[in-house]
Amino acid sequence: MAVDGNWNLTMTTPMGERQATLSLKSSGSTLTGTQGADGNTGEIFDGTVNGNNVSWKVSITNPMPLTLEFTGSVSGDSMNGEMGIGPMGSFPFTGARA
Repeated sequence: MAVDGNWNLTMTTPMGERQATLSLKSSGSTLTGTQGADGNTGEIFDGTVNGNNVSWKVSITNPMPLTLEFTGSVSGDSMNGEMGIGPMGSFPFTGARA
């Protein structure tokens, strides 16, 4: 599937740009994998893929406990979309195949 593999993400947040790594595997419409940043890695959950559209969630503890909700689309070796940070709103992210 087009989304499978390793990605380098750049997320625009209220605290500036943040970098993360993402490893994805699709099976039918289910998306699984891990996402890491700042030395911490967690399993993604509620992941879905529908054509070029992807979505997943990941729980983080740094800089504070939050669940990040990603929705985006994949085009070749790039990915872009929105990252929801609960009450703080949504912010853009981009990804490049690693």
